[in-house]
Amino acid sequence: MFWDKVSPVYDVFENVYNHKVYTNTGKRVAEEITADDLVLECACGTGEISRYIARKCRYLIATDMSAGMLKRTKKKLAGFGNFKVGKADITHLRCSDERFDKVIAGNVIHLLDDPYAAMKELMRVCKPGGKVVIPTYINRCGDKDRKAVKFLEAAGAKFKRQFDIFSYKEFFDEMGYTDADYTVVDGRMPCAIAVITKK
Repeated sequence: MFWDKVSPVYDVFENVYNHKVYTNTGKRVAEEITADDLVLECACGTGEISRYIARKCRYLIATDMSAGMLKRTKKKLAGFGNFKVGKADITHLRCSDERFDKVIAGNVIHLLDDPYAAMKELMRVCKPGGKVVIPTYINRCGDKDRKAVKFLEAAGAKFKRQFDIFSYKEFFDEMGYTDADYTVVDGRMPCAIAVITKK
């Protein structure tokens, strides 16, 4: 699996290419977390967002499809006692309905064959009044520089779509999430964070 192969160097690549965004995305996501929250994180990668969530929540279940990425997450969270790490498919979550206060899925929507199935699952496992938080790298509007994307695709990553902030909002609007809130963590490759409160 591509993500297993790149897991040992993924943090290095992100920190060299996009350090400001890579770090500040986790900090911004953690602003949505409270001390009583039970949190599910899908596609946790190396745990860069996870480490900020774990500092604030009651308990974190961090999941990914890549064993290599999960190994990195477990190492990054070693100083915390409020987490579990495990393999999970974001499009078929083995969790009961309305279990989690917050559900996070970082930088994965653009990689999925069926992002709509993933969204359905994320919303299903979130409690009413809870939040689904979805950070995703975006291109600057009209930006011609997509070197990082081209590099990752050449290395074996499979991007199913790319977003700018406008198409990102349209993606959620089309599914009926027209009242989502958005912030952008700006930098070399910005990250748009969609926050959807479940009614």
